[in-house]
Amino acid sequence: MIDPLDPFAHLHDESYADAYETPRADHRGLIAMGGRSRISLNGPWHFTRDLFDEGLRQKLFADPPTPPAEWRKPRDFDEWAAEEITVPGCWNLARPEWLMFEGAGWYARRFDWQGETPRLFLRVGAANYAARVFLNGRFLTLHLGGSTPFFVELSAHVRRGENHLLIQVENRRRPDRVPMHHFDWFNYGGLYREVDLLPLPAVFLRDLRIAWCDGAITVEIAVSNPIAAMARVSIPELGIVQDVPIANGHANAKIAAHPDLWSPDTPHLYDVVVECDEDRITDRVGFREIVVCGEDILLNGTSIYLRGVCVHEDDVELGKSTSEADLRRRVAHAKELGCNLLRLAHYPHHERMAEIADEVGLLLWEEIPVYWAIDFANPATYADAENQLLELIARDRNRASVIIWGVGNENADTNARFFFMSRLAEAARRADPTRLISAACLINRQTFKIEDRLADCLDIVGLNEYFGWYEPDMSLLERLLTNSRPGKPVVISETGGDALAGHHGPATELFTEEKQADIHSQQLAILDRVPYVRGYIPWVLYDYRTERRQTRFQRGYNRKGLIAEDKATKKLAFHVLAEQFAKPHDG
Repeated sequence: MIDPLDPFAHLHDESYADAYETPRADHRGLIAMGGRSRISLNGPWHFTRDLFDEGLRQKLFADPPTPPAEWRKPRDFDEWAAEEITVPGCWNLARPEWLMFEGAGWYARRFDWQGETPRLFLRVGAANYAARVFLNGRFLTLHLGGSTPFFVELSAHVRRGENHLLIQVENRRRPDRVPMHHFDWFNYGGLYREVDLLPLPAVFLRDLRIAWCDGAITVEIAVSNPIAAMARVSIPELGIVQDVPIANGHANAKIAAHPDLWSPDTPHLYDVVVECDEDRITDRVGFREIVVCGEDILLNGTSIYLRGVCVHEDDVELGKSTSEADLRRRVAHAKELGCNLLRLAHYPHHERMAEIADEVGLLLWEEIPVYWAIDFANPATYADAENQLLELIARDRNRASVIIWGVGNENADTNARFFFMSRLAEAARRADPTRLISAACLINRQTFKIEDRLADCLDIVGLNEYFGWYEPDMSLLERLLTNSRPGKPVVISETGGDALAGHHGPATELFTEEKQADIHSQQLAILDRVPYVRGYIPWVLYDYRTERRQTRFQRGYNRKGLIAEDKATKKLAFHVLAEQFAKPHDG
């Protein structure tokens, strides 16, 4: 038994983290953010690396930020005098010697609060991977999942005047996480998206879901308390002002309307306002319908072929953090390429990406990192994956640009995987029946067909194939397509080959720009003849960091980008694809 009076007891306590596993922040605590005032906590935070979890072991979070002259016993940490790094940001890029750091780190920041509103929440845009929040020495919550936002209420623990906020973030790669310890991008760590305080009234609007189908706009509203009240929904451009009764904290309405439908060619958006009691939220919403009909994909009743490209959230200077300029550049390059879709791989990207896509008319495939050999038999891993999916859906379900929820990528077709991912597909449909479900699948090597048991649970079969690269014989692609007829649309969700920008040679030589361009030319020539293939989304827009790749051509980067990691140098394949995408598709 651990003696609480023993000053060295923590050295022998390997259950030290158990007390900080609950409560947990999850999708049920998300709050609609449209139009809200927020208090930014971005900027400099004190940061302390903690390789051995001493902050939890010794409960150092409880030490008040007093000067050393007032310490009653020695400390191993001094979080409030630690060096400063910028939030949002990835700790890997804050110091050259931290590039490969994986472990825990403590962020410390003071803020002043004068009690202006009845309730106060903290919103963290994303922290990779686990984040524990402490306020004034008290543990409040744990959040798992490296790419989705979470909220924690501070109201009961905040004090008037100065407050001391600590967030422990750790990014260890583990086999039970989503993604697990083996994946093909860089493991950035830290508070890499925005952190805000959110002042709210005693009763506030928690959620708004709005969509259009069959000549009507459906509206679902949730408030923070199980009350009876009245909410008002306004869409001025459509002349809609409708009161909606709230019972037990929830409301549903169906409003007849004929809006101009959103599409990549006509990305029309409407201002939506919802008011209830003392609270008010706004959104910019496009209305459209996306369905599958046989082997075809229909947007607003019209057949559409998905011309896309995959993109990672990665930058030489920013890491997994991003900026408005970086996002706009991504969109501009996709448009220049001739894309109507981006696949945001392999995790939820910044929410601003979907808002910009709504504005400029770019379809999105969004997904969670159920990647490769997830611990499919582990119930805790499933719970983590489902929560990440539901947080993503709750965050972006009002974005017209998002047409596909991706539930997995390149997972072997085992019984445990089928049970895991079929449940994810069901969860996505319950949360949002207005979009399509897909997964990037592998082929059945026994029958050499596009054949996956999960396909029955999907609306679109995503196919990752690298004929011409990992499998050099391109005739195998023709054989695969001839053997297959899955009865629903197939989208090539990844394909391509590596090329080091500026490295030229014959199209038969690996890692040349000519080889990469030739792969895409041959692929499109074959795929364009297959009616059930309804999209081409090559891998990938930009070269990106990944420590798995260490040849003389790669040096820690995946080189399948159509543009180099400087996000300026276009490879030959970019121009080849742009020319092909500009041609009308006959299917």
